[in-house]
Amino acid sequence: MTTVFGRIIKGELPCDKVYETENVIAFKDIAPKAPIHILIVPKKEIPTLQDVTVEDYPLIGEMIGVAQTLAKKLGIEDGYRLLVNNGPNSGQAVYHLHFHLIGGKRLSHDLG
Repeated sequence: MTTVFGRIIKGELPCDKVYETENVIAFKDIAPKAPIHILIVPKKEIPTLQDVTVEDYPLIGEMIGVAQTLAKKLGIEDGYRLLVNNGPNSGQAVYHLHFHLIGGKRLSHDLG
């Protein structure tokens, strides 16, 4: 793995980890857009959402389950955003699939 997320998964870079399973790691975003901004990352290297295959669907389901678990644990289950950027026109900066779990305040409709 060559991305910053790959290096975090391998333990080469530190992160503020909040949750981990055999297949998924979740950690605080270093540039949060809200009081709660967590990245949920599969340990399998998948560059973009478009690169997800049918075989990856259980992994994507596990990532959604992690989001639900963290939302409940953090007290934001009644209002949060789960965001996936796909490709350069969406603002994807790291080409390793990841979900942004964003909450802890009232979110606006503006996505910038």
